Amino acid sequence: MTTPADALRTLLDKPGLLTMPCCFDPLSAKLIHQAGFPLTFMSGFAAAAARLGLPDTGLLSYGEIVDQGRNICNAVSIPVIGDGDTGYGNALNVKRTVQGFAGAGFAAIMIEDQVSPKRCGHVAGKAVVDRDEAFARIRAAVDARVEGADILILARTDARHEHGLDEAIARAARFAELGADILFVEAPRDADEMARVPAELSKPCMANIVEGGLTPALAPADLDAMGYKIAAYPLTLLAAAMQAMTDTLEAFKTGTPDEAALMEFAELKRRIGFDAYFEDEARYAPKR
Repeated sequence: MTTPADALRTLLDKPGLLTMPCCFDPLSAKLIHQAGFPLTFMSGFAAAAARLGLPDTGLLSYGEIVDQGRNICNAVSIPVIGDGDTGYGNALNVKRTVQGFAGAGFAAIMIEDQVSPKRCGHVAGKAVVDRDEAFARIRAAVDARVEGADILILARTDARHEHGLDEAIARAARFAELGADILFVEAPRDADEMARVPAELSKPCMANIVEGGLTPALAPADLDAMGYKIAAYPLTLLAAAMQAMTDTLEAFKTGTPDEAALMEFAELKRRIGFDAYFEDEARYAPKR
């Protein structure tokens, strides 16, 4: 039986860029799956907003994120990558976090080198730990995988912000040497910087496209040409959903929303799973 990690490995081995809209709850993950995308990512920023209504500043705990992730992974059959932040403590905490994410059904876990509490990579005030601590986190994550956690390691560095792109690439290269499966240099500032990342690193690289963020929102074709393997869109669905909800709430102030702007009730039920549920229910109904 193919595991989520095996399914992700298969995707990474295929040529071409993987476009990855990111989810924040089981319903958004389900919509991504229904739309035909081959994988998704549980964004820590979006999950903190959806679960707590709070910013991505380290407020979402290990237990909360694993619970959110388990529900997401159970809702879909495509590989899900999970945001493991800084690992929630020291190297031993990192190992436990990796093991917990594997047990929840994630195909991969992202571990980063920010100080704790971390924050979104595209907001002010972020900082990274020194190299030794950053490398210890990734070594511990890889050890957890080697010791039996069936999960890939996505190693992230935010060093570009304080220390420049050369330091960020050097850290990512060391992450690869330590055994990370996928590399992520957060927040390059222009197309030239973005192009350097996959050109100078030996493992599959992920680009993070935050509309309005620090990194230019290059077209998928351009990212593919640069050599990126995954293009992540962590906030696109959350931003679309929030805009639609705020527009609808404004419409309520003067009447009712335009029904043409709403998903039809029959389609809403189908996508949530009512039709499939009723089909299964009929299978077990007593014979009359």
